[in-house]
This record gives sequence, C-alpha cells and structure tokens, in this order.
Amino acid sequence: MDNLIEIKNLHFKRADRPIFAGLDLDIPRGKVTAIMGPSGTGKTTLLRMITGQLRAGQGSVRIADGDGMTDIGTLDRDAIYRLRRRMGMLFQNSALLTDLDVFENVAFPLREITDLPDRLIRPIVLMKLEAVGLRGAAGLMPSELSGGMGRRVAMARALVMDPELLLYDEPFSGLDPISLGVILRLIRETNDVLGLTSIVVSHDVEEIARLADYCYVIAEGRAIAHGPPAELARSESDLVRQFMAGAADGPVPFHYPAGDFARDLAGD
Repeated sequence: MDNLIEIKNLHFKRADRPIFAGLDLDIPRGKVTAIMGPSGTGKTTLLRMITGQLRAGQGSVRIADGDGMTDIGTLDRDAIYRLRRRMGMLFQNSALLTDLDVFENVAFPLREITDLPDRLIRPIVLMKLEAVGLRGAAGLMPSELSGGMGRRVAMARALVMDPELLLYDEPFSGLDPISLGVILRLIRETNDVLGLTSIVVSHDVEEIARLADYCYVIAEGRAIAHGPPAELARSESDLVRQFMAGAADGPVPFHYPAGDFARDLAGD
C-alpha cells in the first residue's frame, strides 16, 4: 500500500512519563485513518509530532517526499514550515480568531503565507465556504456561530491552502446530532472528492465506525490493535473490547488505586 506517513519504533516522554514506547503505524494515501484510544494515550501528541511541533526521543515519523520518505524529526525550521503547507489542521476547539469575521478567518492562511491579491483571495475563500455550506455566513463573527458552524468554518480554513493531508483533532466533541452528521459527511466527501489523506483523532467509536477506512487503537505507548472498524469490534484484546464497547470497568479499572476502604473510613 502507498503510504503518505510511516511511523516506526516511536518513543517519546513528557518529563519521566512515557507516552510512546515503540509505536508503529502507517497512514495510507487517499484514506481516512482514525487514531483512537483512552484519554491520555498521546493521540493529540502524535498529531504534534506529525506537524513537527514535537520531536521523537527515538524512532521516526516519515512523510512521503517525491520518490522517497523524509524524517520530519530531521527537518530545520524553514523545512518544517514548507512541510506544513502540505497540511491542514482542524483543532478540537476550532481555534477561530475571535476578532476576525468568518471570511477573514478562512482568508488568514492565504494572507499570511502567500502574496495573493484580494481579487484572488476572495473567490478562493468563498469557494471553501460554499463547500462547507457557509458562504452566507461570511460576514458573521465567531461569537455569532453555533458550535457546529464554527467547526465548519475551521474546516474551510483547513482546506483553503488545498492541503495534501488533513488532520482532525476530536472533530466531533460537543456537537449536536445534526452538526455531527454534517461534519461526518464533510470529512468523508472532502477526502474522497479532493483526493486527500485524512487522520482523525477521536474516541467516538460509533462515529469512527461510520467514517474511517482503517483504525489504530493506541494504549500503553503502542498500537495495541489496528484494522477496519468492524474487525476491531471483534478483537481478542480485553482492552480493545472495553474501549470499543464503552465498558466502565475492565483493564482500565473504574476505581483509581487506593488503600483498604474500611481502614480509610476508620482513619487508620
């Protein structure tokens, strides 16, 4: 399979806490790949490593570059900036600039990165807003948008530079069912129609099952399972089954480790 990104034997720590301990995964071109797992397992950290914000302690994060693969961790600052032009990012909280209207939020990357004149920026921005169904909201401020509308504006901004890779950090959080359905449709359609590669970080099992072509479940510093969503639901791993079923107790226990309850009550 033709991969856009290959992650091999990745190790990373925060202070003395290991986040990744030999993580291996591949991101195939043209597909929607989901990165799932319990909270605190490093899903957002992995996105930051793909975008060059964090560097591995050991192992590599490589991206296709021409006929070969380039290790992102070896790039200097200028090369990282060039690499990021191939990427679009939808942040968990949308991260819209509150002092700019919808049009200027979407136009922001074009104004910062390119020398395009306004006569060219305007049709590009309006086309991206039309693609997410919000051309009529171009003059609204972020405070006037619903959560779902804000997520769609952020998606238009992520698309405005025509990226090769789109990264989504918890794109479904806080959305009502209608907005959720819209975002699911937009992620799938933009990936397929534009020929993109998408990475979706999420813990929403039901939504990922409807969206992703392939999934990785990350826990204990590595990928403990991977495959199409339907296969993961039949996993032999107790942890994967607990996660996919949303069970309250299992390998990830309901109770945080504590001493004897009776002794605590007695104050001993």
